[in-house]
Amino acid sequence: MAHDWEKLTQLVGDQAFVIERVRISDSGIAIEGPFELPPLARLGGDDQVFLSAFVRSHGNIKRMEEWFGVSYPTIKNRLNRIAAQLEFVETRTTELSKQPLDQLAAGEITVNEATLALSERRPRSNS
Repeated sequence: MAHDWEKLTQLVGDQAFVIERVRISDSGIAIEGPFELPPLARLGGDDQVFLSAFVRSHGNIKRMEEWFGVSYPTIKNRLNRIAAQLEFVETRTTELSKQPLDQLAAGEITVNEATLALSERRPRSNS
């Protein structure tokens, strides 16, 4: 039996679509409005399965060759094709923490000042 996401990707094919309602299962809270899918979810079902296998193999291309019964160049070409569909996204944490570390590396601030600057940017827990 196919998973819901597999049915959805078969239904829409290569057409773009927007999710309009999200419901959190445990709480029943629903949010409505246009939601764009994350880049990985926009990949076709076959490419999602391929990337899942790649992650499960810890990036071991020899294992991927065995699992899919194809050659090294075929695996690399498919990875390159998939990578071209995904843009690199720098996380907010990386962006926030970069400046004090750059200043530290340039000798502009001390280790204590960098530590303080980074700790002030870290989200605080409510406990």
